[in-house]
Amino acid sequence: MDIFEEVIKLRREGKRGALATIVHTNGSIPSYESSRMLVREDGSIAGTIGGGCVEAEVWAAAKEVMHAEAPRKMTFNLNNEANYDNGLICGGTLEIFVEPILPQPVLYIFGGGHVSIALAHAAHTAGFAIGVIDDRESFANRDRFPMALAIYTSFEEAFEKIKPTASTYMVIVTRGHKDDMRVLGWAVGTSPRYIGMIGSKRKVLSVYRALEKDGIAPEKFTGVHAPVGLDIGALTPEEIAISIAAELIAVRRGALNLAHKSVKADQAAPASIR
Repeated sequence: MDIFEEVIKLRREGKRGALATIVHTNGSIPSYESSRMLVREDGSIAGTIGGGCVEAEVWAAAKEVMHAEAPRKMTFNLNNEANYDNGLICGGTLEIFVEPILPQPVLYIFGGGHVSIALAHAAHTAGFAIGVIDDRESFANRDRFPMALAIYTSFEEAFEKIKPTASTYMVIVTRGHKDDMRVLGWAVGTSPRYIGMIGSKRKVLSVYRALEKDGIAPEKFTGVHAPVGLDIGALTPEEIAISIAAELIAVRRGALNLAHKSVKADQAAPASIR
């Protein structure tokens, strides 16, 4: 089995893994430098770094590396220590580098207006692949979004073809409440890493309540980040895009728990929209 082909396969499927590589040996080691073991997020492995207790410890560390999205170097002293007797009758030192294998995050932007253009540029610069969805071809095209990996000019086509994973991010910035509601109603029935929707708290609540009337349970909106973006006082499309991109990065890196900022569907609404 080719380990690197397996790595490519994982990334294409939008799944995580961790690659453990022996980077240094000294003494009698039952393996050799550059031996590799791939640990998938379901716990299965491909390849080996020698077996025994060392491999078990590296497997456990690999799961942590996936979660933290940060590499780790591990050193084992195998000078006949009892802890490493199982499968490793040897002596010496073994150094193993464990690195996360992460799929590229993909941001789907629903809407092709000014904020969407600015957001596509900012998020692409930050390492996100970009998908754009707008039912107007004059708004969703390569001239406006040259960096886009995918462009859809039909919401229905996008709903059919997009298969959200833990590496999928969605931002809803369409031209009106009706399309926002249609996209959000579909999005909350999927399992992406992030869903954000632009708009005031009043608009967000009105969309939630309209979707509840259509049969969507209120708890479906708990993880929606709306109003979208970090509160930096943004006014222009470019500033709004930066605030959204910053929130995407914060979620991706686990730097900030943003659940508290989402408007709750059962929150009391202003009298004017009750």
